[in-house]
Amino acid sequence: MITVKDLVKEYNQRVVLDIESLQINEGELFGLVGNNGAGKTTFFRLLLDLIRASKGNIHSNENDVSASETWKDYTSSYLDESFLIGFLTPYEYFHFIGETYGFSKADIDHKLLDYKSFLTEEIVNEKKKYIRDFSKGNKQKIGIVSSIITEPKVLVLDEPFDGLDPTSQILLKRLLVKLNAQTKATILISSHDLNHVTEVCPRIVLLEKGKVLRDITNNPNTLAELELYFAPDKILE
Repeated sequence: MITVKDLVKEYNQRVVLDIESLQINEGELFGLVGNNGAGKTTFFRLLLDLIRASKGNIHSNENDVSASETWKDYTSSYLDESFLIGFLTPYEYFHFIGETYGFSKADIDHKLLDYKSFLTEEIVNEKKKYIRDFSKGNKQKIGIVSSIITEPKVLVLDEPFDGLDPTSQILLKRLLVKLNAQTKATILISSHDLNHVTEVCPRIVLLEKGKVLRDITNNPNTLAELELYFAPDKILE
């Protein structure tokens, strides 16, 4: 589904991402972990053609994302608040996103029923409040749901648990696992929270200074392995 080959991104002659080879298969629920500056967001932005690689390429369904538009028809994402349109209400934004992918307002309203518990009453019942006036956590929920209701074959979420309260974090984990099981969507998430990633993702890749250090098939020892790697006492040695 997604093939990475000799991918390099440089800023001011400094290499921030250097992935020789990476294959993400169709239907995988794929987790990406690493410290700040590891290259997680850079990788996602390259995957979505928001920035261009210094070298190499990423193919989605055998299409080079930097040279083709076809992958956009089946790919959806939410990376941060810059993806939102602050002067729209949530429902206006949901309808706008839906129409971009060919769904009617009625289609979107029907799909939103599945996410009422995650969105909470403030978002569902408030029809006049602009997105810019919602809390960070509610903006996060709006962005995540807007990326899911289009029924993507590829879904990319950068730090989706950031800003969410504990109940919403649990609901989101269940939502992502259910979505993957029911639709076989390829889902890529990054997170600083190792517990969330190990609970959700059967496969986890560890990035460090832009390079893939470990490609892990999740198992009962994975969380302990990652915690050992990131342990402060190890860093201070």
